[in-house]
Amino acid sequence: MQTLTETKTQLPTLTYTRNPGMALDLDWVASVQANTSAIERRAASLGGRRSVKKDFQAAWLLKAISLIDLTTLSGDDTEGRVKRLCAKARQPVAPWMLDRLGLQGLTTGAVCVYHDMVGTAVRALEGSNIPVAAVSTGFPAGLSPYRLRIAEIGESVRAGAKEIDIVISRRHVLTGNWQALYDEMREMRAECGDAHVKAILATGELATLRNVARASLVCMMAGADFIKTSTGKENVNATLPVTLTMIRCIRDYQDRTGIKVGYKPAGGIAKAKDALLYLALMKDELGHPWLQPDLFRFGASSLLGDIERQLEHHLTGQYSAANRHAMG
Repeated sequence: MQTLTETKTQLPTLTYTRNPGMALDLDWVASVQANTSAIERRAASLGGRRSVKKDFQAAWLLKAISLIDLTTLSGDDTEGRVKRLCAKARQPVAPWMLDRLGLQGLTTGAVCVYHDMVGTAVRALEGSNIPVAAVSTGFPAGLSPYRLRIAEIGESVRAGAKEIDIVISRRHVLTGNWQALYDEMREMRAECGDAHVKAILATGELATLRNVARASLVCMMAGADFIKTSTGKENVNATLPVTLTMIRCIRDYQDRTGIKVGYKPAGGIAKAKDALLYLALMKDELGHPWLQPDLFRFGASSLLGDIERQLEHHLTGQYSAANRHAMG
């Protein structure tokens, strides 16, 4: 596990490598299985085996902050809220705490907003090197007319988004129409241009872990730079069994192609202790490269507030009120 000293030299450094994709291999897709009971046992074992304390815990929590896509996706979003969120992304932890921890320059991994707020976020983050991610393609359901979903990607890219979080058509997965899913993902990836594309699977609506695994693989074949669990709007969002399923597909894809694909769990990750479990799982299954922001992100907002509270407790021995660590 990392120490606090080691973390000081490992602030976010974005060294993205694009996934060019490959031809759809239906034989590979058909061969993919998921042993649900074994996956659930492995996921359930994490909480009892992984525990870090004191400086080690603080180091890992600081790492988690650098991996957060700080997000606001509400119907009542305003320019003022987005500007405050961007200010929080620039300075995610109170300066006095960073001084005590001996760390400067810490930021979140990105800021994630609706398309209409991309321009506001880009202006608010100017000069920070923090990318703006835009949710697109009829988020969250992905059921708007297809041509409009494609056009929305282009609009977000032209507005300055460096990352596009697209939603797949769940019906293609549920009906096993892998060619349609591949073609859709391929076209969306092409429309992103130089912007990096995260494919949101909405895993809570895919019925089985086998469907999750096959959808993950098809999206990677089509060129997804990241695969992402959820929109955050489903009844069930990111879980450890889903995460284990998806990251083992990432490992298989790298073994077959040599290409690293990123992973983003989103929705329902609100506690610092949960972030530590995800980080432990990523390191165990994929290794150190997936503890960097070019290959791993948390889709979250309230997570940052709880991490701040834990860091303050580490420094003072006392828990502060949650309202002292607001997002804006």
